[in-house]
Amino acid sequence: MDWWTLVGGLLAGLAIAALTAPVGVSGAVFLLPVQLSVFAVPNPAVTPTNLLYNVVAGPGALWRHRTAGTLGGPLTRRLVLGTLPGVVLGACIRVFALPGPTVFRLLIASLLLPLGLSLCLRTLRPVRQRTVDELSGPALTALAVTVGTVGGIYGIGGGSLLGPILVGRGVPVAKVAPATLAATFATSVVGAGAYALLSLVGSGAIAPDWFLGLACGIGGLIGGYLGAVLQPHLPESALRVMLGLMAAALGILYAVQVLR
Repeated sequence: MDWWTLVGGLLAGLAIAALTAPVGVSGAVFLLPVQLSVFAVPNPAVTPTNLLYNVVAGPGALWRHRTAGTLGGPLTRRLVLGTLPGVVLGACIRVFALPGPTVFRLLIASLLLPLGLSLCLRTLRPVRQRTVDELSGPALTALAVTVGTVGGIYGIGGGSLLGPILVGRGVPVAKVAPATLAATFATSVVGAGAYALLSLVGSGAIAPDWFLGLACGIGGLIGGYLGAVLQPHLPESALRVMLGLMAAALGILYAVQVLR
């Protein structure tokens, strides 16, 4: 691992987190193709490397939300309690019964592309705001478990999936962002630990690329804090459009990769 790679990882993590943290996305889902294509991290080690990024990067934005008094509450608890068992299940699936990457790309494209476009279009007209108490508890838990499992398999924190879904249901971004970032951080800690244990019994490149993951994470730590500072100064409509555009862009990216 040379110094240029470490500097590149730090800058990539900083830039991605600064852009995605205001809408509750850690940026891991955007960092994943960078680690595969630019830094040539092998499979399945790229998954725990991405989780390691979330572990190091997460506290920056979370600390800002905590000092601002926006961290915590029932939504955060429900998401964390649902995603934690899911990420352990996802790690086991990744190591012992790995589905091909095409499945993941199809899932992301089919979910996020229409969701992102719908979120952008709905922002153009008034949307009834919902409180957390209006959401179905069992449905929210099932969603969190599912997203946690997907995150454990592919090394994404889950905010890129949870955020558009919850905001699309009318929950304000200011409520969603700290909750999804907290769930991302918690599941990443558990997921990275699960992969470390599985590397003792599995074969192949299972352990994370520690140096690259730490470099990207330190950049994300700084960028996430900056993004969380920026969030209160952006109007709700702008945050909704940002989240919608990110979701749609991811859907398009993975759809193109599937078609190739």
